[in-house]
Amino acid sequence: MPILSLFLYGCASSTQITGSWKSPEALPQQYQRIVVAALTDNVLARQEVENDLQAQLRLRGIEASKSIDLFPPSAGAKTGPDVNLLLDRIKENGHDAILTAALVDEKTETRYVPGNVGYRPMTRFMWYGSFRGYYTYWYPTLYDPGYYTEDKVYYLETNLYDAQTDKLVWAAQSRSYSPGSLRRAAAKFAEITVQKMSEDNVISAQIRQ
Repeated sequence: MPILSLFLYGCASSTQITGSWKSPEALPQQYQRIVVAALTDNVLARQEVENDLQAQLRLRGIEASKSIDLFPPSAGAKTGPDVNLLLDRIKENGHDAILTAALVDEKTETRYVPGNVGYRPMTRFMWYGSFRGYYTYWYPTLYDPGYYTEDKVYYLETNLYDAQTDKLVWAAQSRSYSPGSLRRAAAKFAEITVQKMSEDNVISAQIRQ
């Protein structure tokens, strides 16, 4: 399974931007027509990511298009369309930027989850009167042993390219933990990515009602 779809199926409950970069040549709020492109051959994952990025951009008045609509996947194709053809098509349609998303790394972390030990000194109950009664009643419920578990950590990179110059003007990396659904993962990723683009002043900061 392609790495972007692994991210989407694998984690969503804790996603955050870990860093961003902006070209010193980037003009504030310059981009108004953006193509969003999820770099994966998993059609469902591509559709979900691009749908949510498009929706978040449109909330800020950006005219956003999905690469899956401009360049539909071809059945049986092992490679994508020619990159020069992609750029020509994007510029012909009047788009001024390309926003890409790709999973660049994944790691497994092992952590210890401690057990739970409770205490309730309810001496009015008769089974407190002997060790045998107390132990027999409480031991199965008082002690919940700890255990080790593995978490997947995914690092997703988002890049914004100027369509005319083909130059990188903005980039960000996000980190995600814990299992979740494709739907929630794509929505959260899109939300924090576009919010960071707004904070870094490469798109409009105003959310339209």
